[in-house]
Amino acid sequence: MTQRLDYNAIAPAGMKALGGVYGYLSQSGLPAELINLVFLRVSQINGCAYCIDMHSRDLLKGGMSVDKLVLVPAWHEAGALFTDQERAALRWSETVTRVADTAIPDEEYQAVSAQFSEKERVDLTIAVGLMNVYNRIAISFRATPAAVAR
Repeated sequence: MTQRLDYNAIAPAGMKALGGVYGYLSQSGLPAELINLVFLRVSQINGCAYCIDMHSRDLLKGGMSVDKLVLVPAWHEAGALFTDQERAALRWSETVTRVADTAIPDEEYQAVSAQFSEKERVDLTIAVGLMNVYNRIAISFRATPAAVAR
Protein backbone atom coordinates (compact mmCIF):
# COMPACT_ATOMS: atom_id res chain seq x y z
CA MET A 1 0.00 0.00 0.00
CA THR A 2 1.41 3.37 -1.01
CA GLN A 3 0.43 6.49 0.89
CA ARG A 4 -1.38 8.89 -1.43
CA LEU A 5 -0.37 12.05 0.39
CA ASP A 6 0.92 13.30 3.73
CA TYR A 7 -2.19 14.88 5.20
CA ASN A 8 -0.32 16.02 8.31
CA ALA A 9 2.07 18.10 6.19
CA ILE A 10 -0.58 19.38 3.79
CA ALA A 11 -3.20 20.43 6.36
CA PRO A 12 -1.34 20.84 9.65
CA ALA A 13 -3.92 23.25 11.11
CA GLY A 14 -6.77 20.83 10.42
CA MET A 15 -4.87 17.91 11.89
CA LYS A 16 -3.90 20.04 14.89
CA ALA A 17 -7.58 20.88 15.41
CA LEU A 18 -8.41 17.17 15.48
CA GLY A 19 -5.52 16.71 17.89
CA GLY A 20 -7.19 19.26 20.14
CA VAL A 21 -10.27 17.04 20.33
CA TYR A 22 -8.00 14.11 21.15
CA GLY A 23 -6.42 16.22 23.90
CA TYR A 24 -9.85 17.04 25.27
CA LEU A 25 -10.72 13.35 25.43
CA SER A 26 -7.53 12.54 27.30
CA GLN A 27 -8.64 14.96 30.02
CA SER A 28 -12.34 14.12 29.91
CA GLY A 29 -12.27 11.68 32.79
CA LEU A 30 -12.93 8.61 30.64
CA PRO A 31 -10.24 5.98 31.27
CA ALA A 32 -7.50 5.97 28.62
CA GLU A 33 -7.91 2.22 28.11
CA LEU A 34 -11.63 2.64 27.46
CA ILE A 35 -10.98 5.40 24.91
CA ASN A 36 -8.39 3.26 23.14
CA LEU A 37 -10.76 0.29 23.20
CA VAL A 38 -13.43 2.42 21.53
CA PHE A 39 -10.88 3.73 19.01
CA LEU A 40 -9.88 0.16 18.18
CA ARG A 41 -13.43 -1.12 17.75
CA VAL A 42 -14.46 1.80 15.54
CA SER A 43 -11.32 1.27 13.44
CA GLN A 44 -12.09 -2.44 13.09
CA ILE A 45 -15.62 -1.67 11.87
CA ASN A 46 -14.25 0.82 9.34
CA GLY A 47 -11.38 -1.43 8.27
CA CYS A 48 -8.66 1.14 8.99
CA ALA A 49 -5.40 -0.82 9.12
CA TYR A 50 -3.38 2.20 10.24
CA CYS A 51 -5.62 2.86 13.25
CA ILE A 52 -6.14 -0.81 14.12
CA ASP A 53 -2.37 -1.19 14.26
CA MET A 54 -1.89 1.98 16.33
CA HIS A 55 -4.63 1.37 18.88
CA SER A 56 -3.82 -2.31 19.30
CA ARG A 57 -0.27 -1.32 20.14
CA ASP A 58 -1.52 1.39 22.52
CA LEU A 59 -3.72 -1.12 24.35
CA LEU A 60 -0.90 -3.64 24.63
CA LYS A 61 1.47 -0.95 25.95
CA GLY A 62 -1.22 0.03 28.45
CA GLY A 63 -1.31 -3.51 29.80
CA MET A 64 -4.24 -5.10 28.01
CA SER A 65 -3.75 -8.83 27.62
CA VAL A 66 -3.43 -10.35 24.16
CA ASP A 67 -6.32 -12.67 25.07
CA LYS A 68 -8.63 -9.69 25.55
CA LEU A 69 -7.28 -7.72 22.60
CA VAL A 70 -7.92 -10.48 20.07
CA LEU A 71 -11.51 -10.83 21.26
CA VAL A 72 -12.46 -7.17 20.78
CA PRO A 73 -14.30 -7.92 17.48
CA ALA A 74 -16.32 -10.60 19.29
CA TRP A 75 -16.64 -8.82 22.64
CA HIS A 76 -20.31 -9.82 22.95
CA GLU A 77 -19.22 -13.48 23.09
CA ALA A 78 -16.32 -12.94 25.50
CA GLY A 79 -18.30 -13.16 28.73
CA ALA A 80 -16.76 -11.49 31.75
CA LEU A 81 -13.52 -10.67 29.93
CA PHE A 82 -15.02 -7.23 29.28
CA THR A 83 -16.59 -5.19 32.07
CA ASP A 84 -20.19 -3.98 31.91
CA GLN A 85 -18.90 -0.48 31.15
CA GLU A 86 -16.61 -1.72 28.37
CA ARG A 87 -19.45 -3.73 26.83
CA ALA A 88 -21.72 -0.67 26.94
CA ALA A 89 -19.01 1.48 25.33
CA LEU A 90 -18.34 -1.10 22.61
CA ARG A 91 -22.05 -1.47 21.91
CA TRP A 92 -22.45 2.31 21.70
CA SER A 93 -19.39 2.59 19.45
CA GLU A 94 -20.85 0.08 17.03
CA THR A 95 -24.30 1.65 16.83
CA VAL A 96 -22.96 5.21 16.48
CA THR A 97 -20.40 4.19 13.84
CA ARG A 98 -23.16 2.47 11.86
CA VAL A 99 -25.63 5.33 12.38
CA ALA A 100 -26.89 5.18 8.77
CA ASP A 101 -28.10 1.64 9.43
CA THR A 102 -29.00 1.84 13.12
CA ALA A 103 -30.51 5.33 13.59
CA ILE A 104 -29.45 4.88 17.25
CA PRO A 105 -32.45 3.03 18.72
CA ASP A 106 -33.74 3.94 22.18
CA GLU A 107 -32.58 0.57 23.57
CA GLU A 108 -29.00 1.40 22.60
CA TYR A 109 -29.25 4.78 24.29
CA GLN A 110 -30.72 3.18 27.41
CA ALA A 111 -27.91 0.61 27.50
CA VAL A 112 -25.17 3.25 27.39
CA SER A 113 -27.10 5.43 29.86
CA ALA A 114 -27.07 2.62 32.41
CA GLN A 115 -23.25 2.74 32.53
CA PHE A 116 -22.30 6.34 31.78
CA SER A 117 -23.28 9.77 33.08
CA GLU A 118 -24.58 12.43 30.66
CA LYS A 119 -21.13 14.00 30.28
CA GLU A 120 -19.51 10.60 29.83
CA ARG A 121 -22.05 9.75 27.11
CA VAL A 122 -21.21 12.95 25.27
CA ASP A 123 -17.46 12.35 25.67
CA LEU A 124 -17.83 8.74 24.54
CA THR A 125 -19.74 9.88 21.46
CA ILE A 126 -17.07 12.50 20.74
CA ALA A 127 -14.48 9.69 20.89
CA VAL A 128 -16.50 7.58 18.45
CA GLY A 129 -16.95 10.53 16.10
CA LEU A 130 -13.29 11.53 16.27
CA MET A 131 -12.12 8.03 15.41
CA ASN A 132 -14.54 7.86 12.51
CA VAL A 133 -12.98 11.08 11.16
CA TYR A 134 -9.43 9.79 11.64
CA ASN A 135 -10.38 6.49 9.96
CA ARG A 136 -11.76 8.25 6.94
CA ILE A 137 -8.65 10.39 6.58
CA ALA A 138 -6.24 7.47 7.03
CA ILE A 139 -8.15 5.20 4.64
CA SER A 140 -8.67 7.92 2.01
CA PHE A 141 -4.99 8.78 1.84
CA ARG A 142 -3.65 5.26 2.53
CA ALA A 143 -1.77 5.91 5.76
CA THR A 144 0.79 3.15 6.22
CA PRO A 145 0.45 1.06 9.41
CA ALA A 146 3.61 0.80 11.53
CA ALA A 147 3.62 -2.98 11.01
CA VAL A 148 3.85 -2.48 7.23
CA ALA A 149 6.34 0.39 7.35
CA ARG A 150 9.02 -1.75 9.00
